[in-house]
Amino acid sequence: MQNYLFPFEKLDVWQLAIELAEMVLGLLERIPQNKHIRLISQMEAAVVSPAQNIAEGKGRQYKKEFIQYLHIAQGSLFEVVTLTEVFRRKKLFQEDEAIEVRKLCEQIDRKLNGLINSLKGKRRIKTIKEIGWRLEATD
Repeated sequence: MQNYLFPFEKLDVWQLAIELAEMVLGLLERIPQNKHIRLISQMEAAVVSPAQNIAEGKGRQYKKEFIQYLHIAQGSLFEVVTLTEVFRRKKLFQEDEAIEVRKLCEQIDRKLNGLINSLKGKRRIKTIKEIGWRLEATD
């Protein structure tokens, strides 16, 4: 479609957030228009917000601002998880659909955390199990 990519479009987390929005908006289209209008409206806003905040943050001048927008994106992602549970309980989303949404949200959350930590200069600390050390009792 296009030759030029904006910097935020190169981020895996942004691409996943777009995938999430597309998936959830597709599910919402099946719900009768006269049912749960306010919940649907809230979900529509929440599900596009992570990608929007990642994009807006990437366009900011300072790293600290970008990190703040990533935290806002994370908050919106948590809204999506919460609303997905409400939709599942109200039988507006099927169980398998809710699970898929949740899995994608988890993947996005992990990537957001990784990006935030990377921008902050924090490295992931490996657990003793990952390093392969064995703790043995001494007498």
